[in-house]
Amino acid sequence: MKNVIFVCLTILVFIYQTPFAQANDEEESQEFADEATSAILMERDTGSVLFEKNSQETLPPASMTKVMTMLLIMEAIEKGELSWDDNVRTSERAASMGGSQIFLEPGEEMTVKEMMKGIAIASGNDASVAMAEHLAGSEKEFVNQMNEKVNELGLKNTNFVNSNGLPAEDHYSSAYDLAQIGKELLHHEEITEFTSLYEDYLREDTDDPFWLVNTNKLVKFYPGVDGLKTGYTSEAKYCLTASANKDGMRMIAVVMGAPSPKTRNNQISEMFDYAYSQFKLHTIYQTSDVLGKARVDKGEEKEVDVTMEEPLSILLKKGENIDGMTEKLTISDEVKAPVQQGDYLGKVELEKDGKVIISNDLVASESIDQASIWKLMKRTSAVLFGDVS
Repeated sequence: MKNVIFVCLTILVFIYQTPFAQANDEEESQEFADEATSAILMERDTGSVLFEKNSQETLPPASMTKVMTMLLIMEAIEKGELSWDDNVRTSERAASMGGSQIFLEPGEEMTVKEMMKGIAIASGNDASVAMAEHLAGSEKEFVNQMNEKVNELGLKNTNFVNSNGLPAEDHYSSAYDLAQIGKELLHHEEITEFTSLYEDYLREDTDDPFWLVNTNKLVKFYPGVDGLKTGYTSEAKYCLTASANKDGMRMIAVVMGAPSPKTRNNQISEMFDYAYSQFKLHTIYQTSDVLGKARVDKGEEKEVDVTMEEPLSILLKKGENIDGMTEKLTISDEVKAPVQQGDYLGKVELEKDGKVIISNDLVASESIDQASIWKLMKRTSAVLFGDVS
């Protein structure tokens, strides 16, 4: 009888508890972006993912493609291959782009800065192609560079066919990949001077000024939002790769396949609300902090300062602390000259309970040339004869 009663109670517990557990799992999986096809919420400095939904699914990215286009432009600026004041001529092909545009005329010239405004604020398909052709000679070659960057970033679910996101076969990305591209773009802090603008003008000193209004309305209506790029096609539906910077913490959120702009914006806002109400970023080291020195063999200088490649930060729930974590610093014993600024020189790790929580690379803070023969002879003399002159 006891066995019978035990079996009956077990069955009752199974009947009443199992649906409840399933409901909780289902509710948790739909906590955010329940009307989107895929989504992700990521903290920029640590790469911590706070929420994801089908984040690896390949989908049409529409104009969020331009996040990669803007990244390549910013890299060209940084390398000195491009200047904000350079003039960019519009080809017949660039001027023929449909969809969102700034209505460039064939042969019309604008500066790189004006073209970037057209891309970042108005999502100009024509401006994207004009910049692609200017940088690479043709949009096809620019797309090759886009996909090379995809490979460099180690992204597995992205392939680009054009520079602007107009519908095309085999043109796809994922929420996770777009968050990573956005993370890379935000290393170039100057980009938010464009993506955060709600409105501006092109051709301002002409008889036909063109008013730009940002397709990302959150830059005006959600405090801290300063980018990055919206997207829409009938296939992709409403999409957004958004960034926000508040309380010393930068978040990236991506929504793909939302049914309307309002829904898309609400879903992004809910994810940002969650991040900023529940989490806090603890920055342990900045890139300017010197963590040690590495000896430089046969260098113009005998040592080089070792700094962080990126800030070393950890994301914690509010109320938590970093007690119990230990730091492990590894610096190369000796490196051979010449040394270039940014060269890898070691790593720093934070551990807790024997597990690595976060790891960042250590790099050379400056370039060190190889020492001249004369300088090396003087050093040898100092060692042998005590000559310190």
